[in-house]
Amino acid sequence: MIIAVLVAYFIGSIPFALMLARRSSAQDLREVGSGNLGAANVARVSGVRVGVLVALLDMAKGAASVLLAQRLNGSPAGCAAAGLAAIVGHVYPVWLQFRGGKGVATAGGVFAVLTPLAAAPALALFLLGAGTTRYVSVGSILATIALPPIAYATGSPMPVVASAVGAAALIVFRHRSNLARLRLGTERRIGSTAVLAARGVR
Repeated sequence: MIIAVLVAYFIGSIPFALMLARRSSAQDLREVGSGNLGAANVARVSGVRVGVLVALLDMAKGAASVLLAQRLNGSPAGCAAAGLAAIVGHVYPVWLQFRGGKGVATAGGVFAVLTPLAAAPALALFLLGAGTTRYVSVGSILATIALPPIAYATGSPMPVVASAVGAAALIVFRHRSNLARLRLGTERRIGSTAVLAARGVR
């Protein structure tokens, strides 16, 4: 279990967003846009196609972490711990001074394997929230908060439910700046013109 958790953390900490943004636009993602190492910021800086690719890769590393844990440990507790470790790795990667993304796509991959019956309606809530408001952050927060109770209601093992609660707390915490911008009416909408701002004003 310890090996599974450690390996999952390092898989989760692979910074696909940073690497692909540098390859496509030769820019350091931490210095442009929102400064966040996530798919949404990549889409603003390097285009939607690259942003979608980053989202898929981030989901894949979350799913791979759980699948590996299933091979190494197999218990619900071990797999749930590994999944949460992958999300923590994405948010706090050790080789980027613990400054990573917000964990939404990685969590999507993790819970698609851990609890597909809960992940599907959570994804629907993400699409509904983001599509209706045109704020990715609204869809992300809505799906994240809804996941733990849906996981419980669909009969997921308690370690998986606990992992969903931990992931939700971390992801909502990482969205605190988005919540502040939503209150001020300055949050960036989907499809709006991206203004590459300095980190001090994101």
